[in-house]
Amino acid sequence: MLPRNTAKGMAAGFVATVILSILMMVKSRMGLMPELDVIAMLTGMMAAPTPLAGWIGHFAIGAILWGGLFAWLDPSLPGSSHWLKGAYFGIGAWILMMVLVMPMAGAGFFGLSLGVMAPIMTLVLHLVFGAALGGVYGLERPESEFEYSRRL
Repeated sequence: MLPRNTAKGMAAGFVATVILSILMMVKSRMGLMPELDVIAMLTGMMAAPTPLAGWIGHFAIGAILWGGLFAWLDPSLPGSSHWLKGAYFGIGAWILMMVLVMPMAGAGFFGLSLGVMAPIMTLVLHLVFGAALGGVYGLERPESEFEYSRRL
């Protein structure tokens, strides 16, 4: 059995990942920072033959990993609203991406081998993702500890 609110977090993570994906496609269509292609990075890290694997990984990370983790951390995150908690969460996810994923993808620490705009662009995308994640999660009316313990 999943811990309380995990499914709500994963659903919110899926919606936030859809929003993030749309922004990534708009960025690509506009020709902004073509060297910052997260799907290509994920596809390459998985040594997959097709970008479909990168997209599946992208949605699994956004929905399952980040969505589930957000639901678990929500009560202890700073902020008075879920969207603000999500923005803080997005900053944390961004830091992990900058120090773990970017170097593993060959883009260097904070993705600086892609240029100085890479960390700024990815920070903005993570803030949007986090705020959307938190906002949608809040709309799902997650149970508080008190409500959960009363049901047991």
